[in-house]
Amino acid sequence: MEQPTFYHKSVLLEASIEALAIKPDGVYVDGTFGGGGHSREILKNLGPKGKLIAFDHDRDAWKNLPDDSRITLVKENFKYLHRFLRLYNVPKVDGILADLGVSSFQFDTAERGFSTRFDAPLDMRMDDRMEFTAAQLLQTYAESELLRIFEQYGEVRNSKTLARTIVQQRKKSNIHSINSFKESIADCIKGNPNRYLAQVFQALRIEVNDEMGVLRYFLEQTPNCLKPGGRLAVITFHSLEDRMVKRFMKNGTLDDNLEKDAFGRPVVEPPFKVLKDVVPDQQEIKENSRSGSARLRIAERK
Repeated sequence: MEQPTFYHKSVLLEASIEALAIKPDGVYVDGTFGGGGHSREILKNLGPKGKLIAFDHDRDAWKNLPDDSRITLVKENFKYLHRFLRLYNVPKVDGILADLGVSSFQFDTAERGFSTRFDAPLDMRMDDRMEFTAAQLLQTYAESELLRIFEQYGEVRNSKTLARTIVQQRKKSNIHSINSFKESIADCIKGNPNRYLAQVFQALRIEVNDEMGVLRYFLEQTPNCLKPGGRLAVITFHSLEDRMVKRFMKNGTLDDNLEKDAFGRPVVEPPFKVLKDVVPDQQEIKENSRSGSARLRIAERK
């Protein structure tokens, strides 16, 4: 099973496989199949009776499925984790892995609309079966909604000015392509243009795909899907998702009103034991610059 060279170089590959503590006859989930790099390594560590259930809603990723009877590909978002485990009569699994990064293939395919390097339709959908695109977002969101996503998801310094400018510019002409969008906000760009636009595009992509809502829904299902001793391993790429994963692994909930006793301890024992977090070493960052912001967090089901 040769790993595709055209799609994506898996980040923290060895560390994430080690994190799962794979049993040869175990059942595992790859929540973000992508180029199949992590899945292929999981399969290498499984015996003939082992099973892997892989999720991905991006049709480009489906082409990377290895010819292996031990893997089942679910062509849906990993937010449907529990639903499909029940469908395949798998009550609980031994490990769950999720790599939350956008693949190199998605960034490098112009027509997907993820990258500022190309001119293409402002799409940004991970799943092209969905109708809502970044262009529609820019044409329909109120100024207050635009402000929210640029502040929260992009941490853009002048989010208020940016939101107001978009609303003004779309009255003059339709913002439908990457170049037309960049031209319409040219006067808003502060500091390093590439960094600024990356933050703006990140905010749009997160909103179009409801990435934070999907992550929350996925995490909340994991305790009921893992066997005692089962591992949860999640690779994050920006502070918003990392804070969410860290908090969930620590508390077992993302609710703000976590009930505590008089000593400040949770009344309900968290379902996970937090093990460790791992970042890429300098060699990996040198070989794959997109791994620089990655962090792997690992927890074990009690």
